[in-house]
Amino acid sequence: MSSPLIVGFLASFTLIAAIGAQNAFVLRQGIRREHVLPVVALCTVSDIALIAAGIAGVGALINAHPAAINVAKFGGALFLFCYGLLAARRAWRPSALNPSDAAPARLAEVLVTAAALTFLNPHVYLDTVVLLGALANEHQDGRWLFGVGAVTASAVWFVSLGLGARRLAGLFAKPNTWRILDVVIAATMIGLGVAMVAS
Repeated sequence: MSSPLIVGFLASFTLIAAIGAQNAFVLRQGIRREHVLPVVALCTVSDIALIAAGIAGVGALINAHPAAINVAKFGGALFLFCYGLLAARRAWRPSALNPSDAAPARLAEVLVTAAALTFLNPHVYLDTVVLLGALANEHQDGRWLFGVGAVTASAVWFVSLGLGARRLAGLFAKPNTWRILDVVIAATMIGLGVAMVAS
C-alpha cells in the first residue's frame, strides 16, 4: 500500500494544479515579479489551514457518526470521477492560460485579491476541506501524514508557480502544455476515485 505521505502529495498536487483564477493570479504576479513571496506565502498558509480543518473536521464527523464514512467515501469517489472527467474534457479542448496584464501594485491590494480568489471560490472548500479531508481519513492513523504530504504539495506548487513563472510563461501560454497536465490530472483523479471505492 502506498504511503499516506505520497498519496497526500499526489492528491493535493493534482487538485491544486488545475487551471483556475488563483493559479492565474499567482502566475501573473510571478511573471511581473511583483509581491511574489507574500502571495505564495498567503496561498500556502491558506491551504495549510483548510487542509487541517478538513482532516480534523471529517475525522470528528466520522468518530461521531461511523456511517458517515460511506457517505464521505462514495461522495468523494463520485467527485473524483467527475473532476477527472472534467480534466479529460479540458485535455480534449485545451486552452492557453493568459493572465491579465493589469495587476495591483500595492502589497495590501495584491494580498486582498489573492485572499478573495482563495476563500471566495467554493471549489477550494470542496477540494481542500471536503475531498482532501475524506481522502486523509481513509488512512485513519496516517491521516495527518497524508496532510503533511498534501501541504507539501501545496507549498511546492505555489513556490514553483510563483518563482518559476518567468521561465514558464512561454510554456504555459501553449494549449498543449495544459493538455498534458490535464491528462495527468484526469488519470490521477480517476485512479484515486477507484481506490476509494475499492478500499
